[in-house]
Amino acid sequence: MDFQIQYLTPDIKISSYDDKLFKTETVFEYHMLVWFISGETKIIQADKTYLFKAGDIFLIPRNHLATIINYPKDGLPHKAVVMHLTTERLKNFYSSVDYERKNRYQESIIHSFSSHPLLNSCLASLIPYFEIEGPFPENIAHLKITEAISILREIDPDIDTLLADFDEPGKVDLIHFMEKIICSICHWNASDISQEEVYLLLIVISERFFK
Repeated sequence: MDFQIQYLTPDIKISSYDDKLFKTETVFEYHMLVWFISGETKIIQADKTYLFKAGDIFLIPRNHLATIINYPKDGLPHKAVVMHLTTERLKNFYSSVDYERKNRYQESIIHSFSSHPLLNSCLASLIPYFEIEGPFPENIAHLKITEAISILREIDPDIDTLLADFDEPGKVDLIHFMEKIICSICHWNASDISQEEVYLLLIVISERFFK
């Protein structure tokens, strides 16, 4: 197995893998913005499966279990540039911009940006930096990550719902949960939840949240 990672900074890296297949199951601590240079990746999350190839750009949300399968393609290694969007950096970013807070249920979907030219240019500009010897200036790295976040907000109006969500893992979205239960009560025939299950859920909620 020949797996190599080169860090520009702790939050910007380029990885290369030229063996047959690499598979891992993980939960990422931070959102990860990925630009594929070559190879392919299959990502399995709950009941969803994603396939990404050379040129694709996508964002993996933090705190969600995923199975990652990387493999070379067409004689080229699996190679990608990865940028970590840390919670601390995102908090600092959103403290200085105006945005509408949205209390909306956020699924653990992977966001694909189909090799958007703005993002492609931002991430491709990192490649020459990996040839620099010695420590990379943190202020320049900060500018590149801020640029990437700004582009994400420009091309996806709903991305703030994900990036500006700083809730701890496992926290219940109570509003969405209650809406689902109410819909179940109103539409028994269309629901997969039995009446007894709904009553039990309501009892659990009342004991958990309203003591």
